[in-house]
Amino acid sequence: MLYYLFSLLQEFKVPGAGVFEFLTFRAAGAFITSLIISILFGKRIIQFLQKKQIGEVIRDLGLEGQMQKKGTPTMGGILIIAAIIIPTILFAKLSNVYILLLLFTTVWFGFLGFADDYIKVFKKNKEGLSGKLKIVGQVILGLCVGLTLYIHDDVVIVQKSTSIVSATEYTSSYSNESIEHTRAEKYGEKSTKTTIPFFKDNEFDYKYIVGFLGNYAQPIGWIVFVIFVILITTSVSNGVNLTDGLDGLATGTTAISGVVLGILAYLSGNIIYADYLNIMYIPHSGEMVVFASAFIGATIGFLWYNTFPAQVFMGDTGSLTLGGIIAVFAILIRKELLIPILCGVFLMENLSVVLQVSYFKYTKKKYGEGRRIFLMSPLHHHYQKKGIPESRIVARFWIVSLLLAAFTLVTLKLR
Repeated sequence: MLYYLFSLLQEFKVPGAGVFEFLTFRAAGAFITSLIISILFGKRIIQFLQKKQIGEVIRDLGLEGQMQKKGTPTMGGILIIAAIIIPTILFAKLSNVYILLLLFTTVWFGFLGFADDYIKVFKKNKEGLSGKLKIVGQVILGLCVGLTLYIHDDVVIVQKSTSIVSATEYTSSYSNESIEHTRAEKYGEKSTKTTIPFFKDNEFDYKYIVGFLGNYAQPIGWIVFVIFVILITTSVSNGVNLTDGLDGLATGTTAISGVVLGILAYLSGNIIYADYLNIMYIPHSGEMVVFASAFIGATIGFLWYNTFPAQVFMGDTGSLTLGGIIAVFAILIRKELLIPILCGVFLMENLSVVLQVSYFKYTKKKYGEGRRIFLMSPLHHHYQKKGIPESRIVARFWIVSLLLAAFTLVTLKLR
């Protein structure tokens, strides 16, 4: 919104109005604004939630300090969502298809998580929204994202092998939107290609999965791509939801993931850096750095109140939203196959539950009694059962996330 206002002012030669043309300035503005919103309004939202007696429903699982959290305000994800959406609307180009998809994802998953929390808190149903309805909501979102990427004219990639534009010709990726669009039309193409780590070419095309179909491989490849979008969106959003079990755990790890995704978006959306790193150039994708900055500011700001001992929980309103954003963001910059590395903590949490449940059912059927791999799942509860303090578990998970984040960036050249 401010971008268009200052563009108008620039036409009237107002001094300083051109600063909004710079992506880095708008990203910094989004980050600062998001941080301020989180910190300044966080206390008011907590007081409102307390007044309405919107507290966390805690089941006694025999964990140390667990029952002390009973009644802690939940649904704090509303604060995160507001701190993401408001700065994005203020500083981003709202005509950008990637920004619109990310805003849609934020609102959609926010509504889905809110419905789940509402049922738990106000309807006194500990199960919340049924699993089937959650999956339906996630599938619809994945379908919308996948189809938009297939249909929208601005969603193209530029092949690495294409001699696009020299660095001297392309001095600024964001200085002239019409020039960028013209070049995208000239060199860009619709493709189901994505980035795959550790391989020399660093690219994988979903049409390879159905390569045996010959001339039909490309159109059917888009169907395969959309299916993968749905699977990735569902699994990552659920992974963050499972990770949200200790104070600051999900918030801190998603903030780290957001930083990496922001860097990757900047590199993919800048023709000079994309050419230097020999990665696919995705026109218009650099604008997502503004959204990533707001995302990082919102999660860090929420940590002000969410670190141990937490004054507020994000609830499913926040966890489903954060997971959905990470998944869709990675898909938009064609880095979704890096998610198992970048989001390794979420993957471990997910796998711990799957393995625990599967092994319990298998041993119960075979031996007549269920046995467990972990003391408790998800994985963070296993360490709690071992007597490790909650704050130490969270700090160590953060450290692991930082290592995985660094390794994710290294994969751009490690092939």
